[in-house]
Amino acid sequence: MEPIKDQTIIRNFSIIAHIDHGKSTLADRLLELTGTVSAREMTPQYLDKMDLERERGITIKAQTVSLAYQALDGKNYRLNLIDTPGHMDFSYEVSRSLAACEGALLVVDATQGIEAQTLANLDLALENKLKIIPVINKIDLLQANPQRVKEEIELLLGVDSAEIMEVSAKSGTNVHTVLEAIVKRIPAPSGKKDNPLSALIFDSWYDTYQGVIVLIRVFEGKIFPGMRIKLFASNNEYEVNHLGIFSPAAKDTEALNTGEVGFIIAGIKNLRDIQVGDTITDASQPTTKPFPGFQELKPMVFCGVYPSYPEQYNPLREALEKLRLNDSSFTFEPENSVALGFGFHCGFLGLLHKEIIQERLEREFNLDLVSTAPNVVYNVTTLKGDVVKIESPDQLPPPQEIAHIAEPYILASIPTPVRYLGEILKLCEEKRGMQRDLKYLSPEKVVLKYEIPLNEVVWDFNDRLKSLSRGYASFDYEFLDFRNSSMVKLDLLLNGSKIDALSLLVPKEKAYYIGKGLVEKIRKIIPRHLFEVIIQAAIGSKVIARDSIPPLRKNVTAKCYGGDITRKRKLLEKQKEGKKRMKQVGKISIPQEAFLSILKVS
Repeated sequence: MEPIKDQTIIRNFSIIAHIDHGKSTLADRLLELTGTVSAREMTPQYLDKMDLERERGITIKAQTVSLAYQALDGKNYRLNLIDTPGHMDFSYEVSRSLAACEGALLVVDATQGIEAQTLANLDLALENKLKIIPVINKIDLLQANPQRVKEEIELLLGVDSAEIMEVSAKSGTNVHTVLEAIVKRIPAPSGKKDNPLSALIFDSWYDTYQGVIVLIRVFEGKIFPGMRIKLFASNNEYEVNHLGIFSPAAKDTEALNTGEVGFIIAGIKNLRDIQVGDTITDASQPTTKPFPGFQELKPMVFCGVYPSYPEQYNPLREALEKLRLNDSSFTFEPENSVALGFGFHCGFLGLLHKEIIQERLEREFNLDLVSTAPNVVYNVTTLKGDVVKIESPDQLPPPQEIAHIAEPYILASIPTPVRYLGEILKLCEEKRGMQRDLKYLSPEKVVLKYEIPLNEVVWDFNDRLKSLSRGYASFDYEFLDFRNSSMVKLDLLLNGSKIDALSLLVPKEKAYYIGKGLVEKIRKIIPRHLFEVIIQAAIGSKVIARDSIPPLRKNVTAKCYGGDITRKRKLLEKQKEGKKRMKQVGKISIPQEAFLSILKVS
């Protein structure tokens, strides 16, 4: 395919929306109207390639597609749609994808109105100074109220109502007006062809035969096969083998000029060499200014992943290594648990990211897994002044060596109908939240902003929020900073043995209630054994909650007819001694529900 020499006919845009507001359906209609995909080849959610994406209705991996469109002014345009993940866990990847665009379609459901991820992704788009085109979708539904949603958008963006388009992506109503708005309202890429190469990496994945495939946006200069390129973050150099665009199938091109979006293959064997947000430049004539805002992806949520059967340990390790090639944003390292045996300590961007990785491991590699309750990363300052990152309660230094513990805080954005405001305010206060802002989008809808410890969110926050609001409230967050907190390590003991996989770091003022609730939950979950099981919650050597599971009892005196009472006593004493020995050497079976129950302690 011929490279584009006139960058004024290029339009780079993205579609941002809350989950299930019709982002993928609108993308389908744009593919159809531009003739990029024929009606025979079209399938719903065409750009979502994974089964998991289709089932959950979310985009997990970003996709790009180049659309050829002849506008009403008679010109032929190249519209580059850069699809983005929609969830809060992938906010950095979303920000880099948006940085590759000049504009964005803001899609809002006519029945739901503005939701949490609408606001979060809009903030990212405004930070990148993108031209926003508001689109109200699903206007053909009976319960649609486009006028109310239009008022919410006007208040949020301060735009004229005439600029807000009303469409039905499912039926195709008014979708052609969206294409015209992209051409007219979104500016063409700026940048000079004669300057040294400067290209932004916004996604990558591993191909077994070709190595790492890198998606880039060229901001200045051009890139072509045979060119020697350099990566700013790793300082490594590679030679470009070939490059091209997705339309939607891969098509080779002679070069990618200023303003174009495409992929390059340069014989890169290790996905870790490529980082989202990094800058690619010419090795012989490098640019002096890398693209701003580059960050290394850092996991924020950690948990242990163990095979249910010991023989699956090696298959699990191989599966994690293969999955790591396609998703460089999670980490893993071997660990050993007294309760669960050999497994891996894994780090994820967030809770949804954890769910997706575990589900992919179980589905794609046919594994049966047990995962521990998620933990967040803490900064522990010792009395010597050293700052240690703690990803698991077992890594905590002895209490006498700790000066203070800092936990991560997030800024939570919660749009909700006004009628549920009181209950949600109580929930946020209970979770040690501090209110930062309260803004009315309309007389019926309000947006809350709260600073909350991340540790409180990974428990049952989202479930309780949905329950209190009958499913109408939504939730998104961004990381703020680390703040000093009064935290203690809560251990769970079964018959005096500490179960490391059930240890927690909890706020000191909540430790008794969490310990008591955890003991009660575990008591209901662990099955009865032939010996008594004593359950204790302890902080250090101090037990703060205790319960026990009575043993299963066999009636050893059933066949003892008549005779002196001492005969029965001898049999009962013999049984008591046997149970004592069994308690010393017996193994307590802990079901997977025990680890999940930690998340549901009120």
